[in-house]
Parts: sequence; C-alpha cells; structure tokens
Amino acid sequence: MRQTAFVAIAASFIALASLPSHADNTPLAVRASQPIAAPHPSRGMTMAQVQKQFGAPQSKMDPRGGQKRDWPTINRWVYPQFTVYFQRDRVLDVVANKASANEVGPKPPVR
Repeated sequence: MRQTAFVAIAASFIALASLPSHADNTPLAVRASQPIAAPHPSRGMTMAQVQKQFGAPQSKMDPRGGQKRDWPTINRWVYPQFTVYFQRDRVLDVVANKASANEVGPKPPVR
C-alpha cells in the first residue's frame, strides 16, 4: 500500500514537472523580448544624445540606486512609445510601453 502511494506521488511530481511554464507568456516578458518597431535610442547613447534625437521625454521618473559605488544610479525617461533606462548617463535598455494598442498589461509604475 505504501509503495503504491509513493509511486502515485512520484508520478504526480513528474507530470507537474513536464507541464510548460507560463512565466514566459507574461506581457512584460513578451514586450521585453520583442524588438521595438519604432525608432528608438540605442544602447550606449548619452542622455544628451537621446534628448537631442528624440526630444524631451513625457516624464523623467525619480532615479533609483546610487547608495553604494556598486549600485549605479538608474534613471528612467518615459516617451509615448517606449521607456529608456539609463545607467548613470548612458542608455542601458529601451522597453516598449505597449506591444500593441490592445494590450492589457500591468498597471503603470508607482511614482
């Protein structure tokens, strides 16, 4: 009886482990993995270059980090189609605000 229960539990764990993970299907994961179709800043551009080429952002969010030397300051500038992440004064990454006009994604960031 105990051996049958053990086999049933082991089979359940194996079945659960073989199910596909849904973590990769979240809107943020999809948005971050797809290239942005519109023109956007490239990695390594300075803040001045981004502002010259794309104009002033809709908003500049409060910087984060910088408490220690190992924690560089991260700035975020929000444009209509994308958000630019800067490490100190250089572009670190650019993420589309929405993958499509009909996307229902996470709530906007808390400011």
